[in-house]
Amino acid sequence: MSRLRFRLICLIATPCIALPAASFAVASATASAGPHCTWYSGSGIPPGSGIPPWGFHATQPFPNGSSGFSYGWGNINLDTNWISGNICQTVSAHGRRARGIVLSVGPQISYHSHVAVMWGYPGNLIKTSLRVIASTDPRCKVGTGGRVIMYASYNGVRSDSMQFFFDPGCLDQDHLYHGPQVAAQVPPL
Repeated sequence: MSRLRFRLICLIATPCIALPAASFAVASATASAGPHCTWYSGSGIPPGSGIPPWGFHATQPFPNGSSGFSYGWGNINLDTNWISGNICQTVSAHGRRARGIVLSVGPQISYHSHVAVMWGYPGNLIKTSLRVIASTDPRCKVGTGGRVIMYASYNGVRSDSMQFFFDPGCLDQDHLYHGPQVAAQVPPL
């Protein structure tokens, strides 16, 4: 995906601010302004950050006519099963205002594997918990928990995925991102 197209998706799908690539800011939800993540630029995962310890960006049309845009990155230590970082997800549906959430990741990894097989391909897989820290989705309240399965294929195959599962109240945010429009870096490198 070109850098220009990627930035246009960001401008349409979620409120963004251009700040240094390594920074990540979260704003509280209010009636007039929702949560947002600091945007980044460049071509890494996420763009501009080079190769982070973990990171991804993804767009996806969903069967019900809605579409999603999600990205995140952070730090990780597989020796201690520790992970940190943030994820943003914005879901748009026909005739409705886009709903966005910001999630904190971890801190504990419940499972990780360097020999996982998903979608018929070997790759790296991490499962960890999530917590909503900002939201413009009226049904998805701050503090709601969930989990994510991050998968990055290797050996030159491009079949990465991110799958979100949430507790009641945020079930509209349960989504699977999979396919060529998903770029993920999941350790070990």
